[in-house]
Amino acid sequence: MLRPLHDIFPPESIPPALLAGLHPPEDAAVWQVAPDFALAVTVDVFTPVVDDPYIYGAIAAANSMSDIYAMGGQPFLALNVLAIPPQWSSEIGQAILRGGAEKVREAGAFLVGGHTLQDEEPKYGLVVLGRVHPERMLRKDRLRPGDRLVLTKPLGMGAITTALKREKADPQHVLLAQEWMMRLNQVASEVAVRVGLEAATDITGFGLLGHAWEMAQSSGVALELVWESIPVLNPAFQYAAQGIFPGGTYANRETYGPYVTFSEDIEEAHQLLLFDAQTSGGLLLGIPEDRWDAFRRVARARGLMYWVIGRVREGEPHIWLRHALET
Repeated sequence: MLRPLHDIFPPESIPPALLAGLHPPEDAAVWQVAPDFALAVTVDVFTPVVDDPYIYGAIAAANSMSDIYAMGGQPFLALNVLAIPPQWSSEIGQAILRGGAEKVREAGAFLVGGHTLQDEEPKYGLVVLGRVHPERMLRKDRLRPGDRLVLTKPLGMGAITTALKREKADPQHVLLAQEWMMRLNQVASEVAVRVGLEAATDITGFGLLGHAWEMAQSSGVALELVWESIPVLNPAFQYAAQGIFPGGTYANRETYGPYVTFSEDIEEAHQLLLFDAQTSGGLLLGIPEDRWDAFRRVARARGLMYWVIGRVREGEPHIWLRHALET
């Protein structure tokens, strides 16, 4: 049996320079280099979620850089990690790499090579280095009672991309999902840092409720979410009603379901959308009351879309889902 990381690297062995990464787990590792400068490091690789290789590369790159943004950092250097089937043409691999490279350039970072290997199952992603100020870092364990919970991208990407894999997706629905998955979380991160927020994570494979639970558990708080306030791409409802979800969605429900209580008027398909495994989802932010006006003002100036989906409450870590706001 493999030893867990906390046995190999117990808390007392962690050097002071490692500001984030193991205890508790974070979206990226952060190593302090100077009083005003730290390195954020992450890696993320996954199999294709769309058919177009260029768009796949762009989505994978956006997803990889998202962990840096979730820490309040700015990516500046990236390395490719590409596994490609031997029967694929070189043009397909080049298109994937070009999609990733152009997304990295959009982020203001540099792509400087990487590693390519042959594998029967294609995979692509990035190793990413980012810069972050140690005193302005965003973390999962900084939620406080009274904070508003804000989400910066809608859910539903997992259901739509799974419908594509099963050849049941409307092409327009796929285009909508692609557009959201290719969006960087750069503006959301910059707004959060600008107004002095402390709590954030990004919504990816564990779904909204899995990543929200990580924040609740790390912060020692309860979360109250409102179903009607949570953004979901409209086509996802159609596929959810047919039970079209990636396998990770059901795994998320099994893993995180015990920590979630739904009101009886939230139907099962809608519950599953909240566990739906996302690719390149948005940021989940905790916004204290004294930062709310500043957040709204700066978000409006930067053109950031966001949705207020709930509140942080005192109590043992748990997530409570009710259907609508009380009148």
